[in-house]
Amino acid sequence: MKYSVIGMDIAKQVFQLHRVEVETGEVERIKLRRDDVLPYFARQAPAMVALEACGSAHWWARKLSALGHQVRLLHPKSVRPFVLRNKTDAADARAIWTAAQQPDARFVAAKTETQQAILALHRLRAQLLKFRIMQTNALRGLLYEFGEVLPDGHAALSKALPAALANLDTHLPAVLLDSLREQWTRVMSVDKEIAAIERRLATILRDTPSCQAVAEIPGVGLLTATAAVASIGEAKAFKSGREFAAWAGLVPRQRGTGGRVRQLGISKRGDVYLRTLLMHGARAVILRYRHVPWLDGLLKRRPYNVVVAAVANKLARTIWAVLAKGKPYNPDAFSAVVATQGGV
Repeated sequence: MKYSVIGMDIAKQVFQLHRVEVETGEVERIKLRRDDVLPYFARQAPAMVALEACGSAHWWARKLSALGHQVRLLHPKSVRPFVLRNKTDAADARAIWTAAQQPDARFVAAKTETQQAILALHRLRAQLLKFRIMQTNALRGLLYEFGEVLPDGHAALSKALPAALANLDTHLPAVLLDSLREQWTRVMSVDKEIAAIERRLATILRDTPSCQAVAEIPGVGLLTATAAVASIGEAKAFKSGREFAAWAGLVPRQRGTGGRVRQLGISKRGDVYLRTLLMHGARAVILRYRHVPWLDGLLKRRPYNVVVAAVANKLARTIWAVLAKGKPYNPDAFSAVVATQGGV
């Protein structure tokens, strides 16, 4: 028997499958243990296997694709409307099976191991940055209680903290001073770990032509280039640069009724981390190129944050164009397009 579509709800140990036999219409619900999943699909005829794009989904997509199946990853929000009544593994598998066959179904491109490794490095770096901020804020607050006011910014704090601890050497108990110095040692250790991750990302940038091509765009640096290439996966999965910008949450939300449609702020859908990097890159572009006539005029007509979102949208479209068309960044063509488009 040949099954055209199989919906699979994945987990750590128990997997639920939903499929319908093409000729008879018979519905089958199958529960498998983790060790039985790959042997089961190895015995099946090639089919379209639909999964939610959740934890380990990309790994399963690579494994099932190697067995000859066509794997489709669905965003969880696309599946949720099709969960009827109670939420169970069987209901989720049926919802995945149903959502995968909708005419307007939007699929997530399966990532390679290299792409996932790059994004993992970014997550580790973000986690270390968060830990460093927590530790330095704690030090800042504790020393403020004893009259030492530390300057803003990590670099300024790094220079001022040893002197602040030395000033308190004769006033505070040794047990507290030792603990504060140990905490500062942990912060410096985190700095070294962050620098090591950035060196690894720099190596990836140097060895990946697509990352190098994207890094030529103004406002796109080491972090944005590597994160964008790893997040996008296959650029041609997006029909246009606007579709990619919409995926990144950089287009206006729309709200309408009675034939009247209002445009609101940006949708903020999609990858928060990538959108944050693009917004930071847009601010760098504005800071450096605000003397350019089109950008200067834009800043005069629109609020600053609106201009930042517009430039971030332009960066996203330019990144897509470089990756999808396989051509290097052309600053002259970019400037000409922006000049003809005018305002937001």
